[in-house]
Amino acid sequence: MATVAFIGLGNMGGPMATNLVKAGHTVTVFDLSEAACRQLQAAGAAVAASAAEAAAGVDYVLSMLPAGKHVAATYLGENGLLAGLDQATTVLDCSTIDAATARQVGEAAAALGIGFMDSPVSGGVAAAAAGTLAFMCGGSAATFEKARQILQDMGKNIFHAGPAGAGQVAKGCNNMLLAIHMIGTCEALEMGVRNGLDPKVLSEIMLASSGRNWSLEVYNPYPGVMEKAPASNDYKPGFMVDLMVKDLGLAMEIARQSDFDNPMGQLAGELYNRHQQAGNGQMDFSSILQMLQH
Repeated sequence: MATVAFIGLGNMGGPMATNLVKAGHTVTVFDLSEAACRQLQAAGAAVAASAAEAAAGVDYVLSMLPAGKHVAATYLGENGLLAGLDQATTVLDCSTIDAATARQVGEAAAALGIGFMDSPVSGGVAAAAAGTLAFMCGGSAATFEKARQILQDMGKNIFHAGPAGAGQVAKGCNNMLLAIHMIGTCEALEMGVRNGLDPKVLSEIMLASSGRNWSLEVYNPYPGVMEKAPASNDYKPGFMVDLMVKDLGLAMEIARQSDFDNPMGQLAGELYNRHQQAGNGQMDFSSILQMLQH
């Protein structure tokens, strides 16, 4: 078992840290939310007064933070965590951020001889709680082997995408595709319904045909078709529209940096931005169906 610092106990970080405690690791946590810290303390974690205190002398530092600026502020500079870590510590940032910041932190860690991987996740809150997340890792092969030993207690699919920043690129590609096939699934279902088809029957037909996809199979966006999907619970998250807009913005930045024209991704971004601006940011991203219905 390992000693672990976990920084950031939001909707994803909280259950991830809890799973590490359940797996038998010695976990020390830090978050600006006292309530989140108390919840982890009740689960068996120790609570630190600062990120630096949590990270002192541990085998692994894991973080799950809102954006690149928070990751940079946490790790870089004279007061950042990297300056106080020794080379025995492995740093895994599980935040979904821009690839440029991930590379910057990775380069700073490498200069100090510290193993670092950007390790964004896929699967959402339910998979975080169940310990079935997918991790997309960017960093060295040696660091990946160390990372796998701890990530396996929070996920079931762990991939080494390439060097630092590669995990964020993989996440951007994945979530851009997710947005595109969710919108396409909504369009197909609504077109069928407007022509007299039962959305459940149409879903079964497409699932058995070449239109089969994750949105149909796991996360059906039509209310009443799939009992446990957010669509059947007033589109309660789930994965919020606000987060999809953020992730599509990151994907567009990846495309711009590589001089790649991605028209489907751009259109998905425009549609989700419109849905967000209509006041639906807190709804599950499958609620894009409602915009298409108007």
